[in-house]
Amino acid sequence: MSAQNSPKEIDWKFLSKVDFVDKYFEEYEAWYLFPEFSEPIKKLDGKKVKIKGYVIPLDVEDNLYALSAYPFSSCFFCGGAGPESVMSLKFKAKPRHFDTDDVATFEGTLHLNTTDLDTFNYVLQNAQEVE
Repeated sequence: MSAQNSPKEIDWKFLSKVDFVDKYFEEYEAWYLFPEFSEPIKKLDGKKVKIKGYVIPLDVEDNLYALSAYPFSSCFFCGGAGPESVMSLKFKAKPRHFDTDDVATFEGTLHLNTTDLDTFNYVLQNAQEVE
């Protein structure tokens, strides 16, 4: 694989370079934290990346998984972590079985989500596990 096609290795510290502002969404009639991504993060939108984290199966039947900077007990859902510490995994093919808090590395295309309130701000599309 050429360097141009090689995924950029990123980490959770890099992804934490985002600010959040309260924004009202009329269709939900509620206020939500809206991400304002830093320029270095914006430059990776639509690019291939590689990241390591804790796998959190959300709904195995529907192939819904999250990747977190922290184990489940201290992640965005249960602990004090923010929305910048978790991303949706949209797999290229049906993944192997993952247990909660399995540590794994994935490659895929990073998508910055600012419109779909039913998914996370970071989405790894065409995700596949790598060594």
